[in-house]
Amino acid sequence: MRKQQGCGLLRVLLLLLGVSVVCTAALGTGSHRLDHRNHKHRHLGHSLHKHRQRTGKEGQVLHRSKRGWVWNQFFVIEEYTGPDPVLVGRLHSDVDSGDGNIKYILSGEGAGTIFVIDDRTGNIHATKTLDREEQAQYTLTAQAVARDTNKPLEPPSEFIVKVQDINDNPPEFLHGPYHARVPEMSNVGTSVIQVTATDADDPTYGNSARLVYSILQGQPYFSVEPQTGIIRTALPNMDREARQEYDVVIQAKDMGGHMGGLSGTTEVRITLTDVNDNPPKFPQSVYTMSVSEDKVPGEEVGRLKAKDLDLGENGLVAYRLIDGDGMNVFELTTDSETREAVIKLKKHVDYETKRGYSLKVEGSNPHIDSRFLTWGPYKDEATIKISVEDADEPPVFIAPSYTYEVEENAPAGAVVGRVHAKDTDAANNPVSYMIPRYTDLEKFFSISEDGLITTTKPLDRETQAWHNISVSAIEIVRVNIKVKDVNDNPPELASNNEVLMCETVPPLTYEMDHRQHFSFSLAPEVAHNQNFSLTDSRDSTASIYVLRKGFSRLTQDVYFLPIEINDNGFPPMSSTNTLTIRVCSCDSKDTILSCNVEPYVLPAGLSTGALIAILACIVILLAIVVLFVALRRQKKEPLIVFEEEDIRENIITYDDEGGGEEDTEAFDIATLQNPDGANGFLPRKDIKPELQFPLRPGMGRSEANSVDVDDFIKTRIADADSDPTAPPYDSIQIYGYEGRGSLAGSLSSLESVTTESDLDYDYLQSWGPRFKKLADLYGTKDCSINDVDDNEDS
Repeated sequence: MRKQQGCGLLRVLLLLLGVSVVCTAALGTGSHRLDHRNHKHRHLGHSLHKHRQRTGKEGQVLHRSKRGWVWNQFFVIEEYTGPDPVLVGRLHSDVDSGDGNIKYILSGEGAGTIFVIDDRTGNIHATKTLDREEQAQYTLTAQAVARDTNKPLEPPSEFIVKVQDINDNPPEFLHGPYHARVPEMSNVGTSVIQVTATDADDPTYGNSARLVYSILQGQPYFSVEPQTGIIRTALPNMDREARQEYDVVIQAKDMGGHMGGLSGTTEVRITLTDVNDNPPKFPQSVYTMSVSEDKVPGEEVGRLKAKDLDLGENGLVAYRLIDGDGMNVFELTTDSETREAVIKLKKHVDYETKRGYSLKVEGSNPHIDSRFLTWGPYKDEATIKISVEDADEPPVFIAPSYTYEVEENAPAGAVVGRVHAKDTDAANNPVSYMIPRYTDLEKFFSISEDGLITTTKPLDRETQAWHNISVSAIEIVRVNIKVKDVNDNPPELASNNEVLMCETVPPLTYEMDHRQHFSFSLAPEVAHNQNFSLTDSRDSTASIYVLRKGFSRLTQDVYFLPIEINDNGFPPMSSTNTLTIRVCSCDSKDTILSCNVEPYVLPAGLSTGALIAILACIVILLAIVVLFVALRRQKKEPLIVFEEEDIRENIITYDDEGGGEEDTEAFDIATLQNPDGANGFLPRKDIKPELQFPLRPGMGRSEANSVDVDDFIKTRIADADSDPTAPPYDSIQIYGYEGRGSLAGSLSSLESVTTESDLDYDYLQSWGPRFKKLADLYGTKDCSINDVDDNEDS
């Protein structure tokens, strides 16, 4: 590019902001040039064109003047947090043909650190997040130079990049928390205080710094103006005496208070100040006081105070006497510290003359608020009743002095005269008289109890013509002297220290009562006994608890319980006393019958209840006996009564194994076939049975010796059928024989020896002598029952 051709056009592209930068050019015609590109961003063109010559219609040559461009400000959004740098704008020169020979240079605030430029394209980017509150704008200089020689192709151009504000700062109350005061009873709308919040955002851009105030806490007592932040009272007649302090929370919100705005809060403590809105009030309408007649003027008689709920000078009360018959006798002053009305004696009072006075006192506020005059009156009245108390005054003589004459040489006992004094008190006590010895050293005179003065010896006028003596009148008062007690005796139980207790009594409580203040406890040696416990009631009484459910006089009839008693005197005294607990005999109503130690003997006479119980038992026993006899009579007797049961009806159990071959008496098979058992005769089991009485007709002797049970049973059946005295057929006992036609065969071991058996009992021969008999019976198959009988006989 050549200088004579002028400077190329430098264009700055402002992207993403939608803001046009207006540049003014000093043209010959005063026109402005604004270059628009075919994209969303506007470009500002700035160029020095080659000087051209133009020819007008009249052939005049026109020369175009050089244009000077003025750069305005550019904008970039603060707090951008995107992944790519923000494009601020673009520099472009008309001499840039796109071949890369042009290099763009950026200098100024933040150049190279915050703002970087692409030296080929001229794009300017912000590489860091910008904060408008830290720096609101940056001044930069842009220039296009030749890439190979770094020679400027256009003069430098300065421009400003302003950081565009966003709402990233909440409102803050820099002076909070606040303290405010407002008079009580203020009218609605009275201004209390104005709170102000600040917002660091740009107040000239958008609503980021447009604040609106609202109250979050403190309603309905106070309100706040949304635009100014002035807090005002919202309720009338707010009374400090009811509530003095209020905590109010104020919120300031930006964005005009709309949703999405940021907010901040502050606290305002509002205190109600006092006004004189309460009149003074005496707690009592009538006060009672007393004054002794011997009090001197100026002494205090009593005090009273009116209460005013207001503070400071609003609560001051002034007192004055307004009426009463004692206004000339008493006076009223005010204590400057306690603000009490003090009644003082102004003149002497005499009990015998007047015994009571009445005063009326008024208390009023000296400072009255004119706004609350209609709430008055701001004063109160009270009546004081003052009674005069009698004092013990000395007797008073009727005359202030007495003069008497007496002849000289008068004998002793001569009457000189009488003096008289009286007690002015209401009690009118008697008066006695005496002559002080210092006024009558020689003891010439004496005085009686009624005031009569007499001589004690003759008087001599020549020696002493006048005698001046004094007489004293003294009230006779009874003096009662009481001897005070000191703690010189240890405490002890009363004389009746024995307790009677039933031996069947459940756990009960026995109390010990004393009028003085004592403490009780069990002696250490019985503190853990299992019979009784003690509980001190802390009111000079103690309770004895019975721990067991019952006692026995036979075991122990008297219990001794040592109790330790302590007093609270000075010096403290203590003692251990023994409480005797005697176990007594009581009736069902816990009435004590006897507490003496005596053997238990049944009483000679029985009570009606005991007799009834005994008779009832006898009747029940007789009824049981009669019932038992009746049942036995109704029971059917068997047709045949045996003295003993037939041996065949029982299973006989032996505890021994038998004696083997030597034992020939263990069991006799003949017992099973012995018909004598039906006749009541039972043979011995330890010997071979023998017939001891004739057999019945029809029974041969061979049957007795037969071992065929089947034949025996059939014979017995035939006898039973032919014998009318025999029991019926169904009463015949069942024996262990199933009959000859049974498929199971006989279970009898006696018959098994006569039948063929596949069992081999030869091993019994090796079992020893004890099983020799059994081996002979079963070990040989051809052994017959007769052989067995022969062996048994042998």
